[in-house]
Amino acid sequence: MTESKTLTETRRGRPPGTSARALEVIALRLFAEQGFDDTTVDQIAGEAGVSRRTFFRYFESKSEVLWSEFDLEVTNLRRELAALPKTLPVMDAVRTAVLAVNHYGPDDVPELRTRMSLISATPELAAAAAVHYDAWERAIIDFVAARSRQPADSLYPLAVGRATLATCRAAYERWTARADADLRSYLDAGLRALAAGFADASIAREPRAARQLSSPR
Repeated sequence: MTESKTLTETRRGRPPGTSARALEVIALRLFAEQGFDDTTVDQIAGEAGVSRRTFFRYFESKSEVLWSEFDLEVTNLRRELAALPKTLPVMDAVRTAVLAVNHYGPDDVPELRTRMSLISATPELAAAAAVHYDAWERAIIDFVAARSRQPADSLYPLAVGRATLATCRAAYERWTARADADLRSYLDAGLRALAAGFADASIAREPRAARQLSSPR
């Protein structure tokens, strides 16, 4: 699941090595200080010491700055799913891939809370969210459709894709509220319960910081 330098290695928590990350950090700070609408691309580029043209080499628009890591996650999710053995049950494969592309810990929570606040408070960003979530969901749907040899718009792939996204968003929301452990602890618990059909025996207490992350495989 690794390459000489995977896309996930550019995320927060890894040594910064791209101008894209520098622009992202600056933009997030300016958005929080001034508001999204009152921050210009020229301001972001100026703070980074680059040209407006350079900014647009990395991002198609100002709003895309907040979604760059999420979009990388979608790309990585598709790659992880494609690499898994076909003998692995579908829901185990989905859980394995989701855990593989998420590496957030408690130290990442402040930045992610800022992102969530900006997205929910800014109509332009809130409207764009659906497109990005749909792309994430579509990665799961396409995988399940291929595995089950069904059309991507049939019930089973759609149900798995949408249920998985909803479960992951619930895990993310609860993790950012508590900020006490690795995000994967919450994703793992939620997706295991989903795979079990939320049977009574699968619904356990929330993860705690001291809890060891179970092996995804």
